[in-house]
Amino acid sequence: MLVLFSSLFAIALVAYAGALWHVYRNQSRRVYLPRRDMVTTPAEHGLSYESVTLTTVDGVRLRGWFVPCPGALHVLCFFHGNRGNISDRMETIEMFHGLGLSVFLFDYRGYGESEGEPDEEGTYRDGEAAWTYLVEARGIPPRRIVLLGRSLGAAIAAAVAARHPPGALVLESTFTSLPDAAAVHHPFLPVRLLARYRYPVLEFVRQARCPVLVIHSREDEVIPFSHGEQLFAAAPPPKSFLEISGNHYQGYLTSLGIYTKGLEAFFHKYLHDWPVENHPDT
Repeated sequence: MLVLFSSLFAIALVAYAGALWHVYRNQSRRVYLPRRDMVTTPAEHGLSYESVTLTTVDGVRLRGWFVPCPGALHVLCFFHGNRGNISDRMETIEMFHGLGLSVFLFDYRGYGESEGEPDEEGTYRDGEAAWTYLVEARGIPPRRIVLLGRSLGAAIAAAVAARHPPGALVLESTFTSLPDAAAVHHPFLPVRLLARYRYPVLEFVRQARCPVLVIHSREDEVIPFSHGEQLFAAAPPPKSFLEISGNHYQGYLTSLGIYTKGLEAFFHKYLHDWPVENHPDT
């Protein structure tokens, strides 16, 4: 019996070690789920746009779209999540454009038509390239730039905001850190020790020097609502919290009315010279 028990224990130990190795080796495939083909463009939805090419400090060429809104004083720079590419975000573009914002969005390295392969440090460089493009190439004052990140994109947006204060930062459906989120789904694995990607949003948001809006749903099945609460608690004032409903991937659509009204209220309160209607001379 002792021999049998020892054998079973050895088998279990080997299986557990194999699971740890699998998790460690395949993190990139779990974190980044890019799509290369572009399924549509803003023009196909009646929106004029400019195709933009960015070059990061390490020489990677990224592709993006600038969608102008006539008379808009502010630009929303959108950082998408870990799936797909910018061509999957037309509903989001139309929504923000409808709020009176010009919209800039881009694909991280390895996504869509952007070069390279994604990794944590690389995506931070991608975010820096987006900021540099808006401020230097387009000459947009930082106070007129809103950084909005959804899910993984919020980590990249928060990293940019920690270095370059924008007019506002919006963190939607995101985590305190990637290891914290992974631990929720793998409670029996030492994921914090195995993690090769950190994305410490909680640390970044503490460094924010701009108004912060945190958006989260209690029904989010991927990232617990408590992560949003912790991010809100950590953010320096001024700050706001917007509770929406729906799952992780569709919450902003499920709660469309609450979502857009919440954004509008936040912008009215904190953005300089909002709304456009107050400035007909522009």
